[in-house]
Amino acid sequence: MKYALTLAATLGATTALADTPVLTVYAGDYFTSEWGPGPIIETEFEKICACDLEWSTGDLVPRLLLEGKRTKADVVIGLTSDVTAKARATDLFAPHGQDNSALTLPIEWTDDTFLPFNYGHTAFIYNENTMDAPPASFEDLLALPDDVKIVIQDPRTSISGLALVLWVQAVYGDRSAEVWEALSDNILTVTKDWSASYGLFTDGEADMVLSYTTSPAYHMFAEEDFTKKAAIFPEGHYFMVETVGKIAGTDQPALADQFLAYVMSRDFQTIIPTANWSLPSALPQADWPEGWSELPLPEKVLFYSETEAAELQADAVETWRAALSQ
Repeated sequence: MKYALTLAATLGATTALADTPVLTVYAGDYFTSEWGPGPIIETEFEKICACDLEWSTGDLVPRLLLEGKRTKADVVIGLTSDVTAKARATDLFAPHGQDNSALTLPIEWTDDTFLPFNYGHTAFIYNENTMDAPPASFEDLLALPDDVKIVIQDPRTSISGLALVLWVQAVYGDRSAEVWEALSDNILTVTKDWSASYGLFTDGEADMVLSYTTSPAYHMFAEEDFTKKAAIFPEGHYFMVETVGKIAGTDQPALADQFLAYVMSRDFQTIIPTANWSLPSALPQADWPEGWSELPLPEKVLFYSETEAAELQADAVETWRAALSQ
């Protein structure tokens, strides 16, 4: 009898689990790491969706191109505005159906397919304890002594690395090759991704690292370390948006819609600053966490539409590669 009761309970639990709908969300590795926003988003969304949110990580655009209509994704989160043109060309995405007027971005956003959930500005981060005279402009950066070492990310494998070459293109245009040649002596190494670069910087192997204007917030609010600063340049900083999109062929359309609505909710948006360490896309500055409004942000924002970014990035990456390979 005891065995029969145990078996019945097990079968009942298995049946209940089988009846729980699953929402599969493709995301970058960083998003679902223990220090990323994924774990808390999963916990909080599952409280309201009566579903099982399952993350599936990897390189988003290459994976979507490979899978095509066979994709298992219901939702994709983490596509930046620099790669949404490629994602859109797959014809895998449906309109997001959310209200863009609720966005608080510093630019107008009218896209009805890709919905922004956060944004940031590319910047070089330094430690004020070890760098007495940080560059106050992009021109100062180019004039740094050769013994000042910088780590950056590869634009062919990293979204922040791609943002950097587009930043240089936005500021210098046809002079971009000269810029990379001037910087080449200062570049300690080029890493595959952001985390490898940032680790070298925090380990003291480099004086500066390519990151974001909000990166010091992590050190300030999580570590009570106020020595990490973003160098703010008057030439302007490249603005990058991260988006979420719904797969048109999803077999969980209602859940996908619920997730996109959750992304726009105050609950989701208040998670972003201290979990993804970036700026929320639909939260007024007055509602940012205490101290966040004091972060120095650039007065001038540089931005390419997805069409412009798609047209420029191949040449921008090749200019970078050619200059650094000499």
